[in-house]
Amino acid sequence: PPTPMLSFSPCKTRVLQLLRPPSNPPLADFVRKELKLAGARLDPNLRAPSKMSSYLGMSLVPLTEILPPKPGTDMPITGIPEGSGINYASWSPDGKHIAFYLRSTDASKPDEPFSLWVASTETGEARQLLETPRYHMSAVFGTYSWLGPDEILVSVVPRSLDHGSPPSRPDVPTGPLIQASENTSAKQSRTYPDLLRDECDSQTFEHYTASELVAVRISTGEVRDFAAEPKIYTRMSPSPDKNYVIVSYIERPFSYAVPCGRFPKRVELWSREGKMLREICALPVAEDIPIAFNSCRQGPREVQWRDDKPAELVWAECQDGGDPKVDVGEGGKRDVVFRVGAEEFASGAAATPFFHTDLRFSGILWCSDDLAFAWASWWKTRRSVWYQFAPGAGADAPKDVLFDRNYEDAYSDPGGPVTRKNELRRSVLATFENDRYILLEGEGYSPKGNHPFLDLFDLQTRTSRRIWESKDPNYESVGSFMCDGSGKEFALEDASFLLSRENPNEPSQYSVISWPEGFDAEPKETLLSDFPHPHPDLKDLQKKVLRYKREDGTDLTATLYTPPGYDAERDGPIPCLLWAYPREFKSKEAAGQIRKSSFTFSYIGGTSPLLFLAEKYAILDGPTFPIIGEGDEEPNDTYVKQLVSSAEAAIDKVVELGVADRNAVAVGGHSYGAFMTANLLAHAPDLFCCGIARSGAYNRTLTPFGFQAEERTIWQAQDTYIQMSPYLFADKITKPLLLIHGDEDNNTGTSKIQSERFYSALKGHGVPSKLVLLPHESHGYRAKESVLHTLFEMESWLAKFCRDRVGSQAKAETAKL
Repeated sequence: PPTPMLSFSPCKTRVLQLLRPPSNPPLADFVRKELKLAGARLDPNLRAPSKMSSYLGMSLVPLTEILPPKPGTDMPITGIPEGSGINYASWSPDGKHIAFYLRSTDASKPDEPFSLWVASTETGEARQLLETPRYHMSAVFGTYSWLGPDEILVSVVPRSLDHGSPPSRPDVPTGPLIQASENTSAKQSRTYPDLLRDECDSQTFEHYTASELVAVRISTGEVRDFAAEPKIYTRMSPSPDKNYVIVSYIERPFSYAVPCGRFPKRVELWSREGKMLREICALPVAEDIPIAFNSCRQGPREVQWRDDKPAELVWAECQDGGDPKVDVGEGGKRDVVFRVGAEEFASGAAATPFFHTDLRFSGILWCSDDLAFAWASWWKTRRSVWYQFAPGAGADAPKDVLFDRNYEDAYSDPGGPVTRKNELRRSVLATFENDRYILLEGEGYSPKGNHPFLDLFDLQTRTSRRIWESKDPNYESVGSFMCDGSGKEFALEDASFLLSRENPNEPSQYSVISWPEGFDAEPKETLLSDFPHPHPDLKDLQKKVLRYKREDGTDLTATLYTPPGYDAERDGPIPCLLWAYPREFKSKEAAGQIRKSSFTFSYIGGTSPLLFLAEKYAILDGPTFPIIGEGDEEPNDTYVKQLVSSAEAAIDKVVELGVADRNAVAVGGHSYGAFMTANLLAHAPDLFCCGIARSGAYNRTLTPFGFQAEERTIWQAQDTYIQMSPYLFADKITKPLLLIHGDEDNNTGTSKIQSERFYSALKGHGVPSKLVLLPHESHGYRAKESVLHTLFEMESWLAKFCRDRVGSQAKAETAKL
């Protein structure tokens, strides 16, 4: 069975175990009505995102038991009707209850929206909290929030709506669809799917996304209206002290050019009683956000609560019009961050600035008025700055730079600060000895591979001391504190963490580690789990991280998997599948850094290429294909040359090891990896024996306003777009290519038309090719039938065009003799 989802109680003494459904449900589960509106896909009967999966059951397990628990040692959540699916489960702030949504998974019953339930963590008994059909849950955008230990704020379907009467489209159109642009300002956007097309779409979108807000008490079942006027509510966020709520909703006029996340939006401050106190912002439709990275919406953004205060609002506002091309100068104000107490704001006070940066602000981690961290970054230079400042000192007070680094440089990553839960149940910076010390947790990238670590960092001397590090032959990493259940501060020597440990033959297991004898001694460890191996037939697969160079001297890495028991010296070369995904870099040094570990466990998904180990293939998984553009150079201007060079180096390495035969190496990838695959077959026709491309984009003229990490438009970089479009080089492809695509792909830029047109071009030029469209599937494939058929097509393709080519050159030469 799948490993359960785990959720620790607020006091960190118990864990909620949620039973996952099968990874690949039957296709029949996806054959439900689906609406594609405003960039969202909705289940109109469920009033929720479409094609949702649900948990099958829940139980409470004390942390004194090993997971999975033995029969009789856990407390099942009872009272849930048979044939129900569980979603959106969460603990109450005091840990005494668990709230969750239920839906019927019984195909013989009519579909209807979620119902709200609650379970006692003392008895495990569950009961319905809001009666249906009077209160059906609306889960398209918002679900529910805890207003306190005994009260929940819920988004419900408007009671005035007739569920069976959505707006109807006339059988005979009343006129043409018309869009006009009379504004001379440029409005560019990427290739968004599922946009609104007309007024009927707009009305349908409103009908299925509108909701009301009600508050319900767990102890009494009392229900009160919070926001009785139906609106398209997208967020309700209570303040840390639960006395105020940030409420946001989108409104007309809708756009036919951008998805709903860019529709006009209002953000308001409400009281916990359900009274609107003051508007925070009213944002117009955002069709004019530049396509360049580091662009943003104008006006207040990221309106949040300050985590170390009972009720203080914080938000950022750009000063450059949201356009990264605007030069604000070094030390200038590109983003300014504001704050104001909720009570003062409700009384008419203005927010005051307290932080600014000449980069794009990305977030704050709070501690107190004397200490907080802020982050800002810049895409063009890959620069990341970590600031330390005193929020209570005012906007003009100096701020110190803790780290100013290139975020592509993995080896210089100092890690991130560890947080703890405070008494308000919010995550804040964990500090020790009067805010002098913090803990940093990181991946520990190095030329020797990843070794996650925990450092004690001195904020006064800016020096660190390593107190824990992952040890070979395991891959270990620390997670959250397990000692902050009370919300009170604790001494460093009392710290304990959740630890995960895995190795190539054993999946992740959890334990709690602490240092009762001090950090110079070995940590004490208490085991929490002993989950079984998810795919025991491949338990003994062989895994090795390879290091090699390409022609220009760039260091490359790959993970080579070989079948259990395989020995290259004894067994000789075997067919090989190279599966990759290119990535852009601004420096050769960063591109060549090791970002892998030989000691991680390999989880094998339903369509993973690693499944072909069972068919005796070697799998070269994730070989790095860095596309580098140093200085003012653009990476994609030499995309094809670098792509081919990386592929040549990877093949040379596996052939050198005696694992692969140069004539029997196939190439494949998903999404941008499929794009890579098609380009390699077009521009390096002699490298691979065949290709498998899943859910890719092949014609860059269909994504004219940028794609992946490309910021330029086709009109700014026409030659680059053309050279990177394998569709335009279909006449150069000679090796067989299998195309697989979800029939309802909703990923930006990878509509199924990409595969359909590419297949037509390949067929038209006599290229051995095949197009497989998977019904009801999007960018990734989920249904059992879809996954099995994908594997069947891949296996058949490799068997036909790759497997028997091992030794083909030698056989041909022998035949000539």
